[in-house]
Amino acid sequence: MKKLILFAVLFLSITTVQSQNQTKVTNPDYDEVLAKKLGADNYGMKQYVMAFLKDGPNRITDSVKRNDLQRAHLKNIIRLAKEGKLLIAGPFLDGKEVEGIFIFNVPTVEEARALTETDPAIQAGSLVMELRPWYGSAALVEIYSIHKKLEKKSVADF
Repeated sequence: MKKLILFAVLFLSITTVQSQNQTKVTNPDYDEVLAKKLGADNYGMKQYVMAFLKDGPNRITDSVKRNDLQRAHLKNIIRLAKEGKLLIAGPFLDGKEVEGIFIFNVPTVEEARALTETDPAIQAGSLVMELRPWYGSAALVEIYSIHKKLEKKSVADF
């Protein structure tokens, strides 16, 4: 009987130590409330969908129509950012095949595809997007609120 009690105490001690080790926070700056708010996993990361924007089959050559479409494209980007669905958007500056990127704050490619279909440049066939699941810092969720403090004028006001 003593051996059974000793075994039970030893088992409970080992189990308790193992569970404490698994949940131990090693980062003294860890903010559990912020991590939960941003949807972070134990590594401060979460899943997003990245879009690579490329030339579509219907490139517009008329400069007025192209500018109108670009303005509508940018307004759609701003709308999605305000909704918290689009975290990062921007062009590449090297003139290569991939013109820009989006990072969508959604967990599936299907959800991102539905959002891309609201873009006037996609609807017009001027752009196409390659969508890929991506794993990155949950801190990206805060980008839009920080960006609003930095912009003197909207990118859509050109």
